[in-house]
Amino acid sequence: MSRLAQTHGLTDVQREILATVRDFVDKEILPVATELEHRDEYPQAIVDGLKELGLFGLMIPEEYGGLGESLLTYALCVEEIARGWMSVSGIINTHFIVAYMLKQHGTQEQKDHFLPRMALGEVRGAFSMSEPGLGSDVSAITSKAVKDGDSYLLNGQKMWLTNGGSSTLVAVLTRSDEGHPEGSAPHKSMTTFLVEKEPGFGEVRPGLTIPGKIDKMGYKGVDTTELIMDDLRIPANRVLGGETGRGFYQMMDGVEVGRVNVAARGCGVAQRAFELGVDYAQQRHTFGKPIAQHQAIQFKLAEMATKVEAAHAMMVNAARKKDSGERNDLEAGMAKYLASEYCKEVVEDAFRIHGGYGFSKEYEIERLYREAPMLLIGEGTAEIQKMIIGRRLLEEYRSQG
Repeated sequence: MSRLAQTHGLTDVQREILATVRDFVDKEILPVATELEHRDEYPQAIVDGLKELGLFGLMIPEEYGGLGESLLTYALCVEEIARGWMSVSGIINTHFIVAYMLKQHGTQEQKDHFLPRMALGEVRGAFSMSEPGLGSDVSAITSKAVKDGDSYLLNGQKMWLTNGGSSTLVAVLTRSDEGHPEGSAPHKSMTTFLVEKEPGFGEVRPGLTIPGKIDKMGYKGVDTTELIMDDLRIPANRVLGGETGRGFYQMMDGVEVGRVNVAARGCGVAQRAFELGVDYAQQRHTFGKPIAQHQAIQFKLAEMATKVEAAHAMMVNAARKKDSGERNDLEAGMAKYLASEYCKEVVEDAFRIHGGYGFSKEYEIERLYREAPMLLIGEGTAEIQKMIIGRRLLEEYRSQG
């Protein structure tokens, strides 16, 4: 393990899991990540290896065939995987959020049907909340579900699905006014549907189309797509939890743990950037000595390492708070905000240390420089995190005057 970002108080099982994941990252991900990323190629061999390690079922309870581990264990594994290639951690994350939502909110029949196969990686999850005309304003969704006998007809267009093509189960948030008359609070008229589909692109089931991959600046390899519903018929027993009007709360619960995941990804990418920067600084010579011996570079390395440590500590605190059963939206928001911002800064400093070579695709830091910006917007922008943090602080520090 690296000297930075150590986590104290782990069990022997947790340490063994993390050592196994780190070994997998060093041997199976880092050697091929940049080449696959440049080709925008889905990392099927890596995904198959993660299945064998049981990571798709890491937080799924043992009674459903998973490992039954904590959010902390999961976040630390994500940190390691993102250190190798952030796109791979994205493949795991959306699957994990859907499994978590099923575990927390699904009916017993839904848990029995999906979770054992999700633990094995046979069913792969994606979740769909955003739409083309909205980002952070979830209350403005226009996708609609209308009751039709013992099923629902879904219509609308969704956006930014990670695993949109490779997934076989999508948790889709729509508006459903059933039981919630017009004029009700918007968040009370939303429902999450569990939509099963075939992997691939085009019409993946009647009424459901997954267009081709969205071409992105970074975060390549993983497929990011739209989702188009045209009279998509979903049986009523695929309403998450069996009750309409609960979708907003279910999705927010999933996003909350997703923010811990994004924080972990920021920590992992920042760690890798520091490793690359400190290594290069000891190899590159100017004015007769390694640039690491120049005070200006030492100052950069000191700042980078401190940011890596601080982000890791906040991420661990947010995960442990959730594992304890306490509300953690404040801690998760702070961790996501700090880790993503620090990640961007650490990556840029490592890029600067590389000088002109950092601009070359032959060097790994070029890939990290394009990956880091996604963390600034994923699972809520910095501005959204600040709103959450500010509101929670006002709840905690309510004036008595």
